[in-house]
Amino acid sequence: MQRSVAKFGISSKRGRTRTSNDPYLPEGGHKEPAICKSCHALYQQKRWLLDPHTVEAMQNRPDVQWVTCPACQKIAEHYPEGILTLSGDYLWNHEQEIRNILDNEAERVLAKNPTARIMQMTAEDQSLVIETTEQKLAEHLGRVLNRAHRGELQVDWSGSPRICRVNWERWQ
Repeated sequence: MQRSVAKFGISSKRGRTRTSNDPYLPEGGHKEPAICKSCHALYQQKRWLLDPHTVEAMQNRPDVQWVTCPACQKIAEHYPEGILTLSGDYLWNHEQEIRNILDNEAERVLAKNPTARIMQMTAEDQSLVIETTEQKLAEHLGRVLNRAHRGELQVDWSGSPRICRVNWERWQ
């Protein structure tokens, strides 16, 4: 018996349709090799990666395309795909520890996927709002924080365009 499995991203196999609704991903990808003008991420074999040594060696080649990666475009145009909202008295009593957990986890994820970044962290009213360039990053950060500090976690994947809204709160 075969199961139907939803695929994420863009499939390059013939006959498959685009499965990602990200408006910042070009339909056919970029011409390779490409380097982001802003963050110097490298686009090779249809994926973005951070490899400073390869970028340094390739940046003077005439066939290299200089482009702006999807993450830098989203940051420049302020287009968050994930919003993580933290609230509660516990947050402000442990703010630095919580920020360190989020920063360390975001850095770890960035090493694997340079297009998944924290756009900004802002304190609004009694909440800390974190905007991310990727939907899954907001959910991941919420789950990591919930594992470390417990609390109430809610994940909402609704809306058009689809934005992942994650709320975490703890009062004591």
